[in-house]
Amino acid sequence: MADGDATGPAGLPYRPCAGVVLVNDSGLVFAGQRRDRPGAWQMPQGGIDAGETPRQAALRELVEETGIGTDKVELIDETPDWVFYDLPPELVGKVWKGKYGGQRQKWMLMRFLGRNGDVCIDTDHPEFDRWCWIRADDLLDNIVPFKRDVYRQVIAQFRSHLA
Repeated sequence: MADGDATGPAGLPYRPCAGVVLVNDSGLVFAGQRRDRPGAWQMPQGGIDAGETPRQAALRELVEETGIGTDKVELIDETPDWVFYDLPPELVGKVWKGKYGGQRQKWMLMRFLGRNGDVCIDTDHPEFDRWCWIRADDLLDNIVPFKRDVYRQVIAQFRSHLA
């Protein structure tokens, strides 16, 4: 199936998205707790704007959600293919103004070159209310269930770089 031809539940298209697996020198991954879902942790990610490449979107989302400047990261790798997830039935029609049935995502693995003080989640439009460095396998236990398979695939892709 071609990337643009994919549809999710109820025949809705997948929202194009980019995500960042940000890893520190210890091989731990950046995770933020979502402000709108206490207890739900995730890595920086968000929609790809018109005219943007997945890499550009990933860097933009990283800055917007973590305050980490692009000079504080180094791109190591990216997923070769799109990774897909479907929204649970109770969220279809409610999330993203009902335009999408899930997401198709490209993930970038980036090494964090800065210090913890370079992280600032109190951004103009904050998504996270807490953040931490965490083992990738522990993050799987704290991600919303409908994203867990995507995270498993992404972590498997980048396993050699993670603690």
